[in-house]
Amino acid sequence: MQNFNLSSLFLNSTIDTTLFVIVIAILVILVIAAWLISWKMSANNLKVQYEKQNGDIETQRNKMLDDVREESRAIKKEAILEAKEQEIKLRNEFERETKEKKVELQRMENRLNQKEETLEKKEENLAKRNEETTRQQNALKAKENELDKKIEEINVQHEAMIHEFEKISQMSKEEAKQQLIDSITDEARRDAAGLVKNIEAEAKENGERKAKEIVSLAIQKCSTEQATEITVSVVPLPNDDMKARIIGREGRNIRTLENATGIELIIDDTPEVVIVSGFDPVRREVARIALEKLIQDGRIHPARIEETVEKVKKELDAQIKEAGEAAMFECGLFGLHPEIIKLLGRLKFRTSYGQNVLKHSIEVSHLAGVMATELGVDVALAKRAGLLHDLGKAVDFEVEGTHMQIGGDLAKKYKENHNVINAILAHHGDVEPKTIEAVLVQAADSISGARPGARRETTTNYIKRLQKLEEISSSFKGIDKCYAIQAGREVRVLVKPEQISDAQTLFLAKDIAKKIEQEMEYPGQIKVNVIREWRATEFAK
Repeated sequence: MQNFNLSSLFLNSTIDTTLFVIVIAILVILVIAAWLISWKMSANNLKVQYEKQNGDIETQRNKMLDDVREESRAIKKEAILEAKEQEIKLRNEFERETKEKKVELQRMENRLNQKEETLEKKEENLAKRNEETTRQQNALKAKENELDKKIEEINVQHEAMIHEFEKISQMSKEEAKQQLIDSITDEARRDAAGLVKNIEAEAKENGERKAKEIVSLAIQKCSTEQATEITVSVVPLPNDDMKARIIGREGRNIRTLENATGIELIIDDTPEVVIVSGFDPVRREVARIALEKLIQDGRIHPARIEETVEKVKKELDAQIKEAGEAAMFECGLFGLHPEIIKLLGRLKFRTSYGQNVLKHSIEVSHLAGVMATELGVDVALAKRAGLLHDLGKAVDFEVEGTHMQIGGDLAKKYKENHNVINAILAHHGDVEPKTIEAVLVQAADSISGARPGARRETTTNYIKRLQKLEEISSSFKGIDKCYAIQAGREVRVLVKPEQISDAQTLFLAKDIAKKIEQEMEYPGQIKVNVIREWRATEFAK
């Protein structure tokens, strides 16, 4: 009987232990479930706050729920594994402690009862929390419905605002979009234009540097003789008695010489000197040589004067031809028309601001040839155009027009190349150059004329003439500014656009030119260029 009781007691103890283990496992599961429920509630609260902040409640809620479910599964799985491990551990401990701690069974039973009570409380709390969660979910759904309604209202208001804007701006949504595209396109074009301008400026800077290098090299390689002359010739006399013989009885000798040569002889108080003055250099040279021969011969009378003048003219024609041929050979050119060669020879006796024109033409030819060589263009064309660029100055005292026009007409008359003709016409910028060689002739002409000492003119007379030219041009009403340029060969007049109309500029140019003709003396022609410019300015603010 006693053994039976012990067996029963042991059996009861085993049953109690099993129940204890089961209760412990249930308790652990309930604790984990309570933690999961609490965590889920916290996640829901975070979800509501996040959705309120970002305005996308539906998407965030689904995402949070998916995350919670996934984490719940992982936690549940981990909890189950942990519970199983705990169960095995407890069973082992129970078996090990069964023999040693039977006394503690009662105490453990009491503790279990307490835990059961605690678990019941937790179950009650869990039920309350479930109810709270359900209530919060319902409130969340209500807020979602309210938010959907607000979104619909906002969409309706947005459409109404678009219609109102279209009505106010009098353009549709597509038209406004197109206008925005056009505005962006215009801005892009302006940016592109600025980029192109920068590229052009860089290319221009590099081009100017290269051009300076070529010009410097051309000047170094070209070394020609400079000769400066004046528009009068001085013939020395052996004594002052010769002046009376030159004048002759009642001035017959001097009149005969002036009529035969077309040159003025100035016999003043200057001792032992006769001045031969005239704009035509060839006639002046004929008069000078003839007078020197007459003085040397000593026989001065009208018949002898006429005979000597005719003889000097023939000799000078031969010299002119030789000078023209020498210039052609010096420049390495061949095939020029005989008349052009004679015209070149006449330039030997022609000066421009004191510079000998033939020497100047030869120098321009060499400079243009050197620059053409550096650039790899037609050297022969550049040298030919450079030699002939001032051809019109040989006869500009006999033919009306600028020396560029006269030279172009002469070159055309004697069948010169059309590129040579263009270079002659364009070497002062009056005509647009059509070839690189024409541009080189322009540059060579400027270089030759700008050399120190190459050209000279009485400074006072030069300044007075330019001042007089600007004073005459400024004397008319409506003039803003005026500038004498091209060494007095051109005057540019800027008018006030509010006082002078486009139609009045033509008459103003004619009036200025007429007044210059009446009040000034000058060689060649003066170009009057009246410019009227209207500028409109506005500021973007």
